[in-house]
Amino acid sequence: MIYDISRKLNGRTPTWPGDTPFSYELTWSKEETGSVNVGQISTSCHTATHVDSPYHFNEHGMTIEQLPLHVFVGEALVVDVSTKEIINVNDFADEDLSEVKRVILKTNAWKDDHVFPETFPVIDDELGDFFRENGIELLGVDLPSVDPLDSKTLSTHHAFEANNVHILEGLKLNEIEPGRYRLTALPLNIEGADGSPVRAILEDL
Repeated sequence: MIYDISRKLNGRTPTWPGDTPFSYELTWSKEETGSVNVGQISTSCHTATHVDSPYHFNEHGMTIEQLPLHVFVGEALVVDVSTKEIINVNDFADEDLSEVKRVILKTNAWKDDHVFPETFPVIDDELGDFFRENGIELLGVDLPSVDPLDSKTLSTHHAFEANNVHILEGLKLNEIEPGRYRLTALPLNIEGADGSPVRAILEDL
């Protein structure tokens, strides 16, 4: 079975406060052209379900088209941390991370699809070292960011980059049970970009 874990993009999709909202409109209608509808979109690269590139927070970091695609396709472990206010290495004490390169955290903290959350759990930056030591290359979260809303240092983003852990944010996981799945969440091939929307799916193994 295929599970769509992407947030829908429309005029009600919330984005980071002050950032570019999503919009779609017709440039030409079929009535005007006589043959086709042609639409255009406008959006922040960090609206809804998206991948961060290191360039988002590091002027010298990789841009989105430079990221290794294999990281965003393959077996992933979904871990339920929905009771946690701080997510750290202790939350993985009972998890088998052998042969897993992708971890997805289900926090259930984004309650309303149409409202940007004002607070959400803290992801400890020590997870960067922990994930590298355990061979994890990607962290996915159902949050708008792996750092707090008001963070200026973005310590968790930087810790992940230092340990070659890539970042997938804004997932929708409320109907997903913990366990192992096959993830596909490929960013668009946008030259020089700091991020990209994705259509993320999980498949039963």
